[in-house]
Amino acid sequence: MGDRDPPTQGDGVPNPSGSTVAVVARGEEVDWQSARLVMVNGPQAGRSSTLDAQRGSIGSDPLNSLVIDDPTVSRFHCEIALEPDGAWVVDLRSKNGTLVDGLAVREARLRHGSVLKLGRAEVRFEIVAEAARVALPQVNRFGSLVGAGKSMRATLALLARASGGDTTVLLEGETGTGKGQAAEAMHRAGARADQPFIVVDCGGIPENLIESELFGHEKGAFTGADRRRIGAFEEASGGTVFLDEIGELPLAVQPKLLRALENREVRRLGTNRYLPVDVRLIAATHRDLRADVNAGRFRADLFFRLAVVRIRIPPLRERPEDLPALAAALLDQLDAPAAARDQVLAPRFLEELARHSWSGNVRELRNHIERFMLFAGAVPDEASAVVAPRPPEEIVPFAEARRVAQAGFERTYLEGLLARYPRVAEAAQAARIDRVYLYRLMRRHGIKAGS
Repeated sequence: MGDRDPPTQGDGVPNPSGSTVAVVARGEEVDWQSARLVMVNGPQAGRSSTLDAQRGSIGSDPLNSLVIDDPTVSRFHCEIALEPDGAWVVDLRSKNGTLVDGLAVREARLRHGSVLKLGRAEVRFEIVAEAARVALPQVNRFGSLVGAGKSMRATLALLARASGGDTTVLLEGETGTGKGQAAEAMHRAGARADQPFIVVDCGGIPENLIESELFGHEKGAFTGADRRRIGAFEEASGGTVFLDEIGELPLAVQPKLLRALENREVRRLGTNRYLPVDVRLIAATHRDLRADVNAGRFRADLFFRLAVVRIRIPPLRERPEDLPALAAALLDQLDAPAAARDQVLAPRFLEELARHSWSGNVRELRNHIERFMLFAGAVPDEASAVVAPRPPEEIVPFAEARRVAQAGFERTYLEGLLARYPRVAEAAQAARIDRVYLYRLMRRHGIKAGS
């Protein structure tokens, strides 16, 4: 659980100094452009900070890109994102809000010279005119993750780079973007590859059992503890612990996890003896933990300990250029026959995919392709056709009909799946979905394992 690598933020391309840069693709190189944040008022007036990563934040905490010592400024007040289509500011649910040129915003585009008001503090945003060129790493695959476009290739390069040490890594991204695959790929590419890779789903374990899941318990530690249990940290000795959906970890357990990370030791429930552990930690979340710190839902000291390296996995809607490569990779995973492969990779079908928003990201894309393969025999020579039930005699709104059909499919599928695989971990593996997602589906439909 050592931290030998320097802290890194964002999802850009590593430059020679070790920081990351905003990606604007041109050919096989990228131009990157930095921004400057300048304090306008108060005791720190004139103080500036250069933002040379694709994402940075402003707040009172030392972990921010620009630190403002003012009680009216939240610990993590707002985030600045440098994107190919411009610069954006996102309020991180701050106490006093974020104003851009006098208007209160949750998210807004920034122009050169925009003034941000954060509590009493005012910050001027400036685009730096000078740009540098950085060669884009020739990385288009990392483990099971693929990316033909430049933004995802940059992210894959960061994952590959971070896999080389024992640094704690926090993977950020929406549900379905592939954070679990990224964590496993980092483990397989690292020095601990021959040792265990243990996954703990912090969002799918009841609150009263999560501490035992992490640290274990002795016989008789609580009602129902009829035998000793080894926790994930001991089980992963020499290897990696992956804490999925770390943002769901109960507040009461967070200081105990912090102690395990700081002191490299754990204590089973029911004993006062601490045991040394040697593991690497990778965590993942779909939440913005900085906003949760502001809201008091997540401990700031634990966030600092987890955020040594933060890597954002971009959502699919931000990288439509990856769709052909992703579709080909998913067809390989599904062992698709040649006919189905030709249909899915046909230009018309790929064009149809590109028009979809993919709110469920790569997981939704996989399900879409799998359904198409299942029903392709009913589609006569139309590569991009969408198979759907026939409209009922009494027409109802399309969205409602789709919701009802999807709900029925999900419930039938889950009941059959769990009847065959009563253990949720085995069911998720058989269905090739994350346990977190399976638990959410079960809760949505009121289905319990083994019922």
